[in-house]
Amino acid sequence: MVNKRIDQPTGTETVGHEWDGIEELNTPLPRWWLWTFYATIAWALVYVVLYPAWPLIDKATAGTLGWSSRGDLAREMSAAEAARQGVFKQIAATDIEALGNNPELMAQAIAGGAAAFKVNCVQCHGAGAAGSAGYPNLNDDDWIWGGTLSEIEYTITHGIRWEGADATRANYMPAFAGVIEGAQVDAVTGHVLSLSGKAKPNPAGAQLFADNCAACHGASGEGMVAMGAPALNDAIWLFGGTAADVKKQILAPRHGVMPAWNERLDPVTIKMLAAYVHSRGGGQQAAPVALEAATTGDVAQTPKAETDG
Repeated sequence: MVNKRIDQPTGTETVGHEWDGIEELNTPLPRWWLWTFYATIAWALVYVVLYPAWPLIDKATAGTLGWSSRGDLAREMSAAEAARQGVFKQIAATDIEALGNNPELMAQAIAGGAAAFKVNCVQCHGAGAAGSAGYPNLNDDDWIWGGTLSEIEYTITHGIRWEGADATRANYMPAFAGVIEGAQVDAVTGHVLSLSGKAKPNPAGAQLFADNCAACHGASGEGMVAMGAPALNDAIWLFGGTAADVKKQILAPRHGVMPAWNERLDPVTIKMLAAYVHSRGGGQQAAPVALEAATTGDVAQTPKAETDG
C-alpha cells in the first residue's frame, strides 16, 4: 500500500493506515504463538477423524475409533448392573429373617431399600419416613400389622385394603355412630385418652370400652397385631390424638389404603425395602407365634375394629 513505511524508531513496517496522525505497526506474531496455533489446527483435524465431531440429523459422525461418551456410560452401567446382580442373587437366596446374620449383605439390602424408598414411598411417608396425618411414622416402634422383617415384607408385598389383592391386609373398624351416643361417646373418648395418660380415668368409658373395643384393642389398649388393631396406650396416633380426633374416629372411622407393591416391584426390591424400613429404628425381632398369625391370609383379611392408634 502507498501509505506503508518503515517506522524509524522500531524498524517495523506500518500497516498503512493512519488515524489523526496515529499509525499502527505491523508487528509479526511470536513464533511460539504461531506454532501453537498451527498445532491446535492439526489437533482439531485429527480429532474430527478419530472421534464423533460433526452433528448430523439423527446422530453424529462416528469417528474411526468408534468411541462415544454414551458407549462409555453404557459399559459402566452394565458393569454396575452386573455387580448388583450378584448382590441381588444373594439377597434373593437369603430368608429375610436371616439377613441380619450377614451384616455386609444386610447393609447392602438397606442401601438398596433406601434408594427404592426415595422413589416409591416418600410421597406418603415422607423423605425421613416420619409420616403425617393418615400415613404412619416408620421410625417409631408402633406397628399396626407387626414390625418384624417378615411382617413388614408381607405388608409391602400385599398392601393394606388394596382392592384386587386377595392377600392384602384388611380390617375395618365399625362406625359406632348410632350404637353409642352423646355422653357415652364422650366417656369412651375420655377412657381412650386416659390409656396414654392424656385424660383422667373414666369408669363409664372403661366399661363401654370393655364391651365394644377390648376384643380387638385389648383390655388395656395394647392393640392386637394379628387383627391389625393398633395400640391405644402409647400416645402414637395415626389420625390425631385430640379428643375431637378420637371421637371422630369412633363415630366415623377412617381407613387408610396402601398399594400392593408386588404389582410394581420385584421380590428382591421389596425385601430390601423391608430391610430399610426395619432399620429405621422401630423394627422388631421375629416372634414365631406372632409371625405365623400375622402372615396368615385368613387372619389378615378378617374385618376387625381399628382406631387411629
